[in-house]
Amino acid sequence: MAGYMRLRQICLVAPQLEPVISDIAGIMGLAVCYRDVNVAKYGLENALLPVDTILLEVVAPSRDGTAAGRFIAKTGGRGGYMAIFCCDDPDERGRSANAMGVRTANVIDHPPYHGVQLHPRDCRAAFIEFNHTKGSDDILGPYPPAGPDWQKFIRKNVTQALTAVEMQSPDPQGLAGHWGKLIGAAPGKAESGETELRLPNASVRFVKGGGEIMSALEFRVADVAGVLHAARERGLAVAGNEFLLGGVTFRVS
Repeated sequence: MAGYMRLRQICLVAPQLEPVISDIAGIMGLAVCYRDVNVAKYGLENALLPVDTILLEVVAPSRDGTAAGRFIAKTGGRGGYMAIFCCDDPDERGRSANAMGVRTANVIDHPPYHGVQLHPRDCRAAFIEFNHTKGSDDILGPYPPAGPDWQKFIRKNVTQALTAVEMQSPDPQGLAGHWGKLIGAAPGKAESGETELRLPNASVRFVKGGGEIMSALEFRVADVAGVLHAARERGLAVAGNEFLLGGVTFRVS
C-alpha cells in the first residue's frame, strides 16, 4: 500500500506498573514522558517512555474485570499487548481489515487524534491499532497519547532506537502474510533469514514458536555490555544479549 505507515507505539501489559517502569527506565536509560489519567475509566494505569520517536507504553489493571487483566490471566503475562501504527487514514485501514474478516474492536475519536483498534483475536498475536493525528505528519509533531511535550523526554545516550518487534507463531509465514495485508506491507526476508515486514522506522519480524505472541523487542544501544550489566543489577536473568521484562524479551545490539 502506498502512503504513510510507521510504527508509532508498542504497548506492554504488567500486573503492576512497578517495578516494570523503573526497570525499563533504569536499564535502558529512558524517561517517562506521560501518565494518562484518562485510562482510569478503563480500570487501567499507564506510563509511556519515548524510544527516539517510538513510544513504549506499559499498562496495568487497577481493578478487576479489565481487558488487560484478562490478557495477563490468559497468557500468564507473556507477550506484548498492542502494536500501534500511524498512517494517513485509519478508517481506510479499518475497512480493509473488515473486508478480510478482521473486526473493529474500538474507535477512538479525540480530535486531533483518531484511532481504529482491531480485534486482537482476529489480528492474532497482538492488538493492532491504526491512528492519525491531524497536523502530525512530522514524526516529532504532536501525539496526544504521549502527552503535551513528549519530545522533551527523548533520551539517546543509552538506547538509540527500537529497531524491530518480534512475533512468534507456529506458522510465522502465515502470520506475516496476515499482518502484511493488515498494515499494507509485503513480507520480505530479514538478514537473519526470517520473514519480516519492513516499515520506514522499524521491522516486524516473524519467528517459529509454540504460540502466537509478541515475543520480543529489539533495541540498538550505545553499550550492550552496560545495558546487560544494568539488567543483572536489577535482578533480571540475562542470557546472551537479552533479558525478559514486561512480558517480552528485550534484545540489545
